[in-house]
Amino acid sequence: MQIGMNLPVMVPGLDRECILEWSRRIDAGPYSSLAAGERITFPNPEITVTLSAAAAVTSRVRLFYNVLVLPMHSAVLKAKEIATLDVISGGRVTLGVGAGAREEDYRAVGTAFEKHRLGQLEQQVATMRRVWSGESIVEGALRPVEPLPVQAGGPEILSGSLYPGSVQRAARWADGIAGFSFGPSIKEVHSLFELARAAWKNAGRSSAPRLVTSCWFALGNNARAQMDEYLHRYLAFMGPGTAEKLAPSVQTLSAQALKDVVRKLADLGTDELSLVPTSADPDEVQRVADILG
Repeated sequence: MQIGMNLPVMVPGLDRECILEWSRRIDAGPYSSLAAGERITFPNPEITVTLSAAAAVTSRVRLFYNVLVLPMHSAVLKAKEIATLDVISGGRVTLGVGAGAREEDYRAVGTAFEKHRLGQLEQQVATMRRVWSGESIVEGALRPVEPLPVQAGGPEILSGSLYPGSVQRAARWADGIAGFSFGPSIKEVHSLFELARAAWKNAGRSSAPRLVTSCWFALGNNARAQMDEYLHRYLAFMGPGTAEKLAPSVQTLSAQALKDVVRKLADLGTDELSLVPTSADPDEVQRVADILG
């Protein structure tokens, strides 16, 4: 199982040096990918700009959108941006996409929070792949939308799926799934992976889905308080009391707990675990590397 590391983009106090230092350390470490997530009405840096900055100071790790809420955006413009990042990074982009659940983010960018976002997402992915293949999508245009990505046909696309309906739809168009589990719950992740394997088989796919999941972690003597503060801030959009209700389920609060989770997820056949830090301290990168050996 590969281990990826998210940048601490949802933690307050980020600046240029912090983002670049995390990026350099992740690239120098044992990690398979460097990831960032997307929010709009939140004090996090914009996802593509952040991954572009990381691309400039790294040379090895994959750059993982974990995840881009595609229905909020123009599929063609995002296809061009992501292809540009693929060129800048030398073909290191992995794209996770999802429909999102935060209506206020949609409203902030002037996009309708449609009921049928999963269908919209599927159509947008098809459009992006047309762009990346070099197909002209504007009748009479002198040229297609360029640049074309370094990766032929475009980057790997993972579906940010957490529920059965979205997993089953993803089997029609995705290369795999990019899940998330609060605990993480091994039972929950196992169920999601089994659902994905069955969905891919039922869809007649010739290859198995790539199985990626993510979880939060906190380390050190202050881990519980650090995690609780992070959850309270990050989950505020879900209403009062949500963070307090979910906090006891989050168990990755020590070196041993993190080791146990990694071992159990590896036993499930997880292809990659993307760890999400709750501290902006770049020393976390080496702490996790030391813990996992």
